[in-house]
Amino acid sequence: MALKILEGCTNCDMCEPECPNEAIYYGDKIYEIDPDLCTECVGYYDTPTCVSVCPVDCIITDPEREEDHATLLKKFESLVLDDKI
Repeated sequence: MALKILEGCTNCDMCEPECPNEAIYYGDKIYEIDPDLCTECVGYYDTPTCVSVCPVDCIITDPEREEDHATLLKKFESLVLDDKI
């Protein structure tokens, strides 16, 4: 499951530097998460770091991008391998 930032985002800049996959970026009005890069920190941490630092709790699991742990781990491995090439 990729994560999603809701409209309640205050653009506090806390989440973006915490993302190990650089999946978080500033969109038209608020920060957004690229679902193709988001692994929910699988492969890096036990829990998503962006969720843990968000002061307004506006980062949720994207209901349109449900992925199990194995899928997220494969995505992580693919991203890491692509970076090494």
